[in-house]
Amino acid sequence: MNAVNSHHQDKATLLERLIFNNRPIVIALCMLVTLFLAFQATQVRPSTSFEKMIPLKHPFIQNMLAHINDLSNLGNTVRISVEAVNGDIFTKEYMDTLRQIHDEVFYIPGVDRSGLKSLWSPSVRWTEVTEEGFAGGEVIPQTYDGSAKALEKLRDNVLKSGQIGRLVANNFKSSIVDVPLLEVYPDPKDQSKLLKLDYRQFSHELEEKIRDKYQVQNPNVKIHITGFAKKVGDLIDGLVMVVGFFGICFVITLVLLLWFTKCMRSTIAVLSTTLVAVIWQLGLLHTIGFGLDPYSMLVPFLIFAIGISHGVQKINGIALQSSDAETPLLAARRTFRQLFLPGMIAILADAVGFITLLVIDIGVIRELAIGASIGVAVIVFTNLILLPVAISYIGISKRAVDRSKRDAVRDHPFWRLLSNFANSKVAPVSILIALAMFAGGMWQGHHLKIGDLDQGAPELRPDSRYNQDNDFIIRNYSTSSDVLVVMVESAAEGCSSYQTLNAIDALSWKLENTEGVQSAISLVTVSKQVIKGMNEGNLKWETLSRNKDVLNNSISRADGLYNSSCSLAPLLVFLNDHKAETLDRAVKAVQDFAKDHEKDDLKFKLAAGNAGIEAATNEVIKQSELTILILVYICVAVMCLITFRSFAATLCIVLPLILTSVLGNALMATLGIGVKVATLPVIALGVGIGVDYGIYIYTRLESFLRMGLSLQEAYYETLKSTGKAVLFTGLCLAIGVATWIFSAIKFQADMGLMLTFMLLWNMFGALWLLPALARFLINPEKVRTKKASILVH
Repeated sequence: MNAVNSHHQDKATLLERLIFNNRPIVIALCMLVTLFLAFQATQVRPSTSFEKMIPLKHPFIQNMLAHINDLSNLGNTVRISVEAVNGDIFTKEYMDTLRQIHDEVFYIPGVDRSGLKSLWSPSVRWTEVTEEGFAGGEVIPQTYDGSAKALEKLRDNVLKSGQIGRLVANNFKSSIVDVPLLEVYPDPKDQSKLLKLDYRQFSHELEEKIRDKYQVQNPNVKIHITGFAKKVGDLIDGLVMVVGFFGICFVITLVLLLWFTKCMRSTIAVLSTTLVAVIWQLGLLHTIGFGLDPYSMLVPFLIFAIGISHGVQKINGIALQSSDAETPLLAARRTFRQLFLPGMIAILADAVGFITLLVIDIGVIRELAIGASIGVAVIVFTNLILLPVAISYIGISKRAVDRSKRDAVRDHPFWRLLSNFANSKVAPVSILIALAMFAGGMWQGHHLKIGDLDQGAPELRPDSRYNQDNDFIIRNYSTSSDVLVVMVESAAEGCSSYQTLNAIDALSWKLENTEGVQSAISLVTVSKQVIKGMNEGNLKWETLSRNKDVLNNSISRADGLYNSSCSLAPLLVFLNDHKAETLDRAVKAVQDFAKDHEKDDLKFKLAAGNAGIEAATNEVIKQSELTILILVYICVAVMCLITFRSFAATLCIVLPLILTSVLGNALMATLGIGVKVATLPVIALGVGIGVDYGIYIYTRLESFLRMGLSLQEAYYETLKSTGKAVLFTGLCLAIGVATWIFSAIKFQADMGLMLTFMLLWNMFGALWLLPALARFLINPEKVRTKKASILVH
């Protein structure tokens, strides 16, 4: 035995000797690191921000940030609609409830109190034209006492306020409390300390202090809440279910692993080391100052999946080696020597899929990329190093070893059948089928769209409470929650000039006649109303005057529609929805108009408002989609080329992945799933994770070809040794990820569906298409004469 060990020790690499000659130190170090990072992992909290969800370097966002102080209530806001279930809003009971809600919201941390607006706000005023000129005042005057007379006066004031369809529903059955938010605000307990807005906590406060409290107090009132902060809060709440899905995935994997390995010891070893990888990833995430946002909460799933993939390969290899190795240590060392480099290359390929996401200028995607890259890096230590070392102590059960011995010598009808994929008659048929699928996928993939394809929050289910609230506001108010803001820049004191106002008027007319636009409001809207009022309300005078003094006077009541220096006048465009087509039409209309009408002292800048942010995000996604795929494939191809030193081998591994990407795009187009922040990462991740199968299969195939076997026989032996691990891994991971499809969060369900499809198709492509391509691209004679590499035992 010593002679055998010595023989293998001579062939061992420096890394192998360093690890296996110091096994107690390796395990002790891993235990210490695990304890430290487990403590760090317990400190990880859900965390996100408005800025992380938007592409900060996009010109639209840059324009918005440059004028952020001049744009009131057009950033991160929440809208609370208070509905009168029976009757209308003009009752003492309703108005008292609305006042209480207004006051309650005022004291919630994170609310920009200066911009809070409802019918009870002093800034909400009415105006009318009388024989003596203009008259006006607060919609709810100081003399309001809830009497029938006061309520009748309130009704008149609302009719004259211009707030119908905005703060008050068209049917007078509800009104809105408009709540602007601060990303950072002073600590109520210590004003010198600044706190960051916690979206989950803020969402919970809205539920507890507003919805639950007032709907219980007054059954005649129903609360509807929409806005970015509420949507993110609901997403985080829904994603807490991820823990449950992780538990289900763990149990499924445990059962399938036990069935596959027939060994409890190795099953526990694989699961334990993979859980260690997840713990390390979460701990390191907190150590570098990151939290978990609605998108990166899915990363631990991916790390678990990748870890299981590599763990199964190691256990399968050790079981095969144990049939003729004298000790578990020798079997572990041989497997480490044989699989460490292909495993390392596969992990680097996984990492490439994540790292390429860094090119996207959106904070949540970049944090996902960083977090996932960290997770992939730790798998090198946990599943490629710690797992073989652990197995070298505990070994594989005799039952598993005996089964491996029997499998090594007996004929396998199933693998023999699959080996026909490498047959000279079957391979051309496979290639033709693949080409037909590629052509069909490309044709269907042309229908794939960028951005959201549904109203409301597509990240949530259509029947979710948020989307029902959003639907209520769309149906009952003239101004939707989807607002595109065009920033019209002029010289100082130039916003009231006829040239500027006339251009804004022309742009408003163009936009209001654009499909998908509800209405547009600007300085011009107020100016025309005032000029008409100054001329006894005659409709003939509802137009712009060329007299500068008249124009200056007409905009004096347009609070919030121009800045203090009168150099910026926002044009608010209310859209039917934020679907990609609607945004594209509105943006194109503005850009075409700007091209023809911009001057040195008159600029039309896009874009603020939630629809403007969505349009910018869509542009970034559209520009990044192809770039990411190209980068992923270039990096994967380069790594395969360096590893196998063969263009043919690289094509055999990469071409099935390309087919999967094309079919994945076709599936998204068929199911009506748009390419957006939630789904774009899947496209890159599917390539990175899927390349593992091809690398492991080709590594074994090349080794058998070098032994002198024909291609079909070499593939049969490959299937016997590593094919079952690839098949099992693909099915196991797909079943685990498929549990996401039942999530209450639609974007998680979409990601689960896409990843399940890509995992299965990458596995099938490696088993079916790789040998067919090898039949045409690989020259077995050339492989046999190739100098032996460190990949082969």
